Amino acid sequence: MMSGSGQLWLRLTLTFVGVALAAVSATFLLTSLTVEPEASQLISQQEADLAKATAVAAGAAYEPAGWEPADLSPIIDLDARAGAAMQTTNMAGRIILTSPGFAGLSTVSQRREPVLVRGRHVGWVTIRFGRGGLRAAVTEFLAERWRARTGAAGIAVLLALLVGLAVSRRITLPLERLLAAVRARGAGDHSVRIREVRGFGVLRELSLAFNQSTDSVDRQDRVRRNLVADVAHELRTPVAVLQAGHEAMLDGVAEPTPENLGSLRDEVLRLARMVDDLQRLAAAEAAALQLTLVPQDLAAIAAQAAASLSDSFEAAGISLIRRLADVRIRCDPDRMRDVVTNLLTNALKFTPAGGRVVLETRPEARQLARLRVSDTGIGIPPDELPLVTERFFRGQRAPEMAVGSGIGLTIVSELVSAQNGKVDITSEPGQGTQVSVTLPRDQ
Repeated sequence: MMSGSGQLWLRLTLTFVGVALAAVSATFLLTSLTVEPEASQLISQQEADLAKATAVAAGAAYEPAGWEPADLSPIIDLDARAGAAMQTTNMAGRIILTSPGFAGLSTVSQRREPVLVRGRHVGWVTIRFGRGGLRAAVTEFLAERWRARTGAAGIAVLLALLVGLAVSRRITLPLERLLAAVRARGAGDHSVRIREVRGFGVLRELSLAFNQSTDSVDRQDRVRRNLVADVAHELRTPVAVLQAGHEAMLDGVAEPTPENLGSLRDEVLRLARMVDDLQRLAAAEAAALQLTLVPQDLAAIAAQAAASLSDSFEAAGISLIRRLADVRIRCDPDRMRDVVTNLLTNALKFTPAGGRVVLETRPEARQLARLRVSDTGIGIPPDELPLVTERFFRGQRAPEMAVGSGIGLTIVSELVSAQNGKVDITSEPGQGTQVSVTLPRDQ
């Protein structure tokens, strides 16, 4: 049984051949409707002209006493060269002269014209036309045209078949590779990729999109696996401490002193922070569907967020510099404040004491507004930079600087995208990181 791609390949090829046959058939039909009637009309007109010319010549040869057969011989020769035969009769119906073979001529058409001499009707000429002369030439011409068109039709169909085979193969081969890759992936082979990305534009883009989406899905799978491992690891320690502490108290090994209870409370808070991180991410994703965009001053929102964190920056020994120029945007003020807060919190976590964080707002060209948070922190390695907005991604040096689950920039990316904005991140390891948010200005 032929596969689906094989059937598609055959159908495309037959479609090319069918189009060629349709074009040839249309040409034949147009020829039949235009050229052949015109040729028939031309032959009919030529025969009418020859009949009239014969009648005029017969009238010129008429003498007062009547016709002499010898005088009509040149007319007979003229008609014979045109593939016709002539018969002349007087008014009484007596045959004056008949062309040789007149009676036995295979007649295609016949014309009868009066012979007039100075306006007086003196007789008749009858012209019989056979298959020779002009009719034969036109018939041969039309036959040659049909033979040429038939040959051209055969060549066109052959070319359509060859082109159809080549083009349909170029169409179906990428689809076959894509289908095989999808089936292999469905069977559990996550390493499969379309190696030779060829074909027409949209098919090539489809193959590239499959590879890109496969890479993205695999990356998300790795992130989820890492998340499960990280959450399990993070949960194991506080749960183990809580379990051991409570068992020690229950067994009388340890006393429920404020110090011991405080230690257990710290582990509970650690668990609470993890749950809170997960809730904040879910809230950010849900908020993207429930935003209320209104005109707001971006500088005022940034100032409020900075004020709420000023004590944290002061306690960490980090300078927070504000460079806030008024610029109005359309945004959800609460969610925009979350964006600024997350960016400042992230910069605070990864900037050592004595460092500096700069918060800026300003208008940009093309009716855009920019929010920028720059720090002098540890920076981000180039290979990690494309991944920092992934859920729960944490760089290799992140545990050295701060605790957390790695969702701060993910929340920022979700909320900014929902407000028609864009996030750009640049960084130099050891020099710091700069996060820029561009949003449309309020018109």
